[in-house]
Amino acid sequence: MEAQSRPRLNTLVIAAALTMFLMQQGCFSYARLLAAGAKTRFSTTEFIKVSCSKTSYPTLCFNSLSRHASLIQTSPVLLAGAALNVTLDAALSTSTMMHKLSKTHGMTPRGVGAMKDCVEELSDSVDELRKSIDEMGQLRRRPPNLGLLLNDIQTWVSAALTDETTCSDGFAGKVMNGNVKIAVRSQIVTIAHLTSNALALVNKLASILV
Repeated sequence: MEAQSRPRLNTLVIAAALTMFLMQQGCFSYARLLAAGAKTRFSTTEFIKVSCSKTSYPTLCFNSLSRHASLIQTSPVLLAGAALNVTLDAALSTSTMMHKLSKTHGMTPRGVGAMKDCVEELSDSVDELRKSIDEMGQLRRRPPNLGLLLNDIQTWVSAALTDETTCSDGFAGKVMNGNVKIAVRSQIVTIAHLTSNALALVNKLASILV
Protein backbone atom coordinates (compact mmCIF):
# COMPACT_ATOMS: atom_id res chain seq x y z
CA MET A 1 0.00 0.00 0.00
CA GLU A 2 1.63 3.20 -1.11
CA ALA A 3 1.76 5.96 1.43
CA GLN A 4 -0.74 8.75 0.97
CA SER A 5 0.34 12.37 0.77
CA ARG A 6 0.81 14.18 4.04
CA PRO A 7 -2.32 15.95 5.33
CA ARG A 8 -2.36 19.74 5.36
CA LEU A 9 -2.01 20.05 9.11
CA ASN A 10 0.65 22.28 10.59
CA THR A 11 0.84 21.32 14.23
CA LEU A 12 3.27 24.12 14.97
CA VAL A 13 0.79 26.78 13.84
CA ILE A 14 -2.08 25.08 15.64
CA ALA A 15 -0.10 24.81 18.86
CA ALA A 16 0.93 28.46 18.66
CA ALA A 17 -2.72 29.49 18.24
CA LEU A 18 -3.64 27.11 21.05
CA THR A 19 -1.29 28.65 23.58
CA MET A 20 -2.53 32.16 22.82
CA PHE A 21 -6.17 31.07 23.02
CA LEU A 22 -5.74 29.32 26.35
CA MET A 23 -3.95 32.28 27.86
CA GLN A 24 -6.83 34.53 26.80
CA GLN A 25 -9.31 32.07 28.30
CA GLY A 26 -7.40 31.94 31.58
CA CYS A 27 -6.18 28.36 31.44
CA PHE A 28 -3.74 28.43 34.36
CA SER A 29 -1.66 25.42 33.34
CA TYR A 30 -0.86 26.84 29.92
CA ALA A 31 -0.30 30.34 31.23
CA ARG A 32 2.17 28.98 33.76
CA LEU A 33 3.85 26.95 31.04
CA LEU A 34 4.30 29.98 28.80
CA ALA A 35 5.45 32.17 31.65
CA ALA A 36 8.12 29.63 32.50
CA GLY A 37 9.25 29.59 28.89
CA ALA A 38 9.37 33.38 28.71
CA LYS A 39 11.51 33.65 31.82
CA THR A 40 14.07 31.09 30.79
CA ARG A 41 17.50 32.29 29.84
CA PHE A 42 17.87 29.55 27.27
CA SER A 43 18.21 30.47 23.63
CA THR A 44 15.91 28.57 21.32
CA THR A 45 18.59 26.08 20.35
CA GLU A 46 19.63 25.64 23.97
CA PHE A 47 16.02 24.92 24.90
CA ILE A 48 15.82 22.23 22.23
CA LYS A 49 19.16 20.76 23.29
CA VAL A 50 18.20 20.60 26.96
CA SER A 51 14.79 19.12 26.14
CA CYS A 52 16.34 16.54 23.83
CA SER A 53 18.87 15.55 26.49
CA LYS A 54 16.00 13.82 28.31
CA THR A 55 15.20 11.58 25.32
CA SER A 56 16.77 8.23 24.45
CA TYR A 57 18.47 9.58 21.32
CA PRO A 58 19.42 13.19 22.12
CA THR A 59 21.71 13.82 19.14
CA LEU A 60 19.09 12.67 16.65
CA CYS A 61 16.46 14.65 18.53
CA PHE A 62 18.45 17.88 18.39
CA ASN A 63 19.54 17.45 14.77
CA SER A 64 15.97 16.77 13.61
CA LEU A 65 14.38 19.64 15.55
CA SER A 66 16.98 22.41 15.62
CA ARG A 67 16.18 23.31 12.00
CA HIS A 68 12.71 24.29 13.23
CA ALA A 69 14.05 26.40 16.09
CA SER A 70 12.53 29.65 14.82
CA LEU A 71 9.05 28.09 15.01
CA ILE A 72 9.55 26.12 18.22
CA GLN A 73 11.01 29.02 20.23
CA THR A 74 10.99 27.79 23.86
CA SER A 75 7.55 26.15 23.87
CA PRO A 76 7.18 22.50 24.98
CA VAL A 77 3.89 22.41 23.07
CA LEU A 78 5.51 23.44 19.79
CA LEU A 79 8.47 21.15 20.46
CA ALA A 80 6.26 18.07 20.83
CA GLY A 81 4.24 19.04 17.77
CA ALA A 82 7.38 19.49 15.70
CA ALA A 83 8.72 16.12 16.83
CA LEU A 84 5.53 14.39 15.71
CA ASN A 85 5.57 16.10 12.32
CA VAL A 86 9.26 15.32 11.71
CA THR A 87 8.59 11.67 12.56
CA LEU A 88 5.58 11.53 10.26
CA ASP A 89 7.61 12.99 7.38
CA ALA A 90 10.32 10.36 7.85
CA ALA A 91 7.79 7.52 8.04
CA LEU A 92 6.01 8.67 4.87
CA SER A 93 9.26 8.99 2.94
CA THR A 94 10.53 5.57 4.00
CA SER A 95 7.19 3.88 3.35
CA THR A 96 7.16 5.23 -0.21
CA MET A 97 10.74 4.13 -0.77
CA MET A 98 10.06 0.62 0.51
CA HIS A 99 6.93 0.27 -1.59
CA LYS A 100 9.02 0.95 -4.68
CA LEU A 101 11.80 -1.41 -3.58
CA SER A 102 9.34 -4.26 -3.03
CA LYS A 103 8.54 -4.16 -6.76
CA THR A 104 12.15 -4.35 -7.97
CA HIS A 105 13.63 -7.47 -9.55
CA GLY A 106 16.29 -9.66 -7.99
CA MET A 107 14.77 -9.97 -4.51
CA THR A 108 14.04 -13.38 -3.01
CA PRO A 109 10.45 -14.30 -2.22
CA ARG A 110 11.23 -14.08 1.50
CA GLY A 111 12.77 -10.68 1.00
CA VAL A 112 9.75 -9.45 -0.92
CA GLY A 113 7.47 -10.82 1.79
CA ALA A 114 9.42 -9.11 4.54
CA MET A 115 9.37 -5.86 2.59
CA LYS A 116 5.61 -5.97 2.03
CA ASP A 117 4.96 -6.84 5.68
CA CYS A 118 7.10 -3.90 6.72
CA VAL A 119 5.27 -1.55 4.35
CA GLU A 120 1.99 -2.57 6.02
CA GLU A 121 3.47 -1.99 9.47
CA LEU A 122 4.74 1.42 8.39
CA SER A 123 1.33 2.25 6.94
CA ASP A 124 -0.21 1.53 10.33
CA SER A 125 2.48 3.66 11.97
CA VAL A 126 1.74 6.55 9.62
CA ASP A 127 -1.97 6.35 10.47
CA GLU A 128 -1.21 6.32 14.19
CA LEU A 129 1.12 9.30 13.93
CA ARG A 130 -1.53 11.21 11.97
CA LYS A 131 -4.10 10.43 14.65
CA SER A 132 -1.75 11.68 17.34
CA ILE A 133 -1.27 14.92 15.38
CA ASP A 134 -5.03 15.26 14.93
CA GLU A 135 -5.46 14.82 18.69
CA MET A 136 -2.89 17.57 19.26
CA GLY A 137 -5.04 19.81 17.08
CA GLN A 138 -8.07 19.18 19.31
CA LEU A 139 -6.27 20.78 22.23
CA ARG A 140 -7.06 24.21 20.77
CA ARG A 141 -10.68 23.79 21.87
CA ARG A 142 -9.57 23.68 25.50
CA PRO A 143 -11.29 20.33 26.13
CA PRO A 144 -12.43 19.48 29.66
CA ASN A 145 -10.89 16.03 29.21
CA LEU A 146 -7.35 17.32 28.66
CA GLY A 147 -5.78 14.40 30.53
CA LEU A 148 -7.68 11.84 28.49
CA LEU A 149 -6.75 13.59 25.25
CA LEU A 150 -3.05 13.60 26.12
CA ASN A 151 -3.32 9.94 27.11
CA ASP A 152 -4.77 9.18 23.67
CA ILE A 153 -1.84 10.96 22.02
CA GLN A 154 0.61 8.91 24.08
CA THR A 155 -1.24 5.72 23.14
CA TRP A 156 -1.13 6.45 19.40
CA VAL A 157 2.58 7.32 19.46
CA SER A 158 3.35 4.19 21.49
CA ALA A 159 1.42 2.08 18.97
CA ALA A 160 3.41 3.63 16.12
CA LEU A 161 6.65 2.74 17.88
CA THR A 162 5.49 -0.86 18.32
CA ASP A 163 4.67 -1.19 14.61
CA GLU A 164 8.06 0.24 13.62
CA THR A 165 9.86 -2.18 15.94
CA THR A 166 7.93 -5.10 14.45
CA CYS A 167 8.90 -3.89 10.98
CA SER A 168 12.58 -3.71 11.94
CA ASP A 169 12.49 -7.18 13.52
CA GLY A 170 11.21 -8.58 10.24
CA PHE A 171 14.63 -7.96 8.68
CA ALA A 172 16.57 -9.88 11.29
CA GLY A 173 18.48 -13.01 10.30
CA LYS A 174 18.92 -14.00 6.67
CA VAL A 175 15.58 -12.85 5.30
CA MET A 176 17.43 -10.40 3.11
CA ASN A 177 21.12 -9.86 2.44
CA GLY A 178 23.25 -7.07 1.05
CA ASN A 179 23.10 -3.30 0.94
CA VAL A 180 19.33 -3.15 0.48
CA LYS A 181 18.74 -4.83 3.83
CA ILE A 182 21.24 -2.57 5.58
CA ALA A 183 19.76 0.59 4.05
CA VAL A 184 16.14 -0.38 4.73
CA ARG A 185 16.74 -1.48 8.31
CA SER A 186 18.74 1.67 9.00
CA GLN A 187 15.82 3.81 7.81
CA ILE A 188 13.33 1.90 9.96
CA VAL A 189 15.54 2.11 13.04
CA THR A 190 15.89 5.88 12.53
CA ILE A 191 12.10 6.27 12.37
CA ALA A 192 11.71 4.21 15.53
CA HIS A 193 14.26 6.42 17.28
CA LEU A 194 12.45 9.56 16.12
CA THR A 195 9.18 8.12 17.40
CA SER A 196 10.78 7.25 20.74
CA ASN A 197 12.02 10.82 21.06
CA ALA A 198 8.63 12.25 20.12
CA LEU A 199 6.97 10.06 22.73
CA ALA A 200 9.39 11.27 25.39
CA LEU A 201 8.60 14.90 24.54
CA VAL A 202 4.86 14.21 24.56
CA ASN A 203 5.22 12.49 27.95
CA LYS A 204 7.07 15.51 29.27
CA LEU A 205 4.35 17.82 27.93
CA ALA A 206 1.69 15.71 29.63
CA SER A 207 3.55 15.91 32.95
CA ILE A 208 3.49 19.72 32.69
CA LEU A 209 -0.12 20.17 31.62
CA VAL A 210 -1.95 17.57 33.68
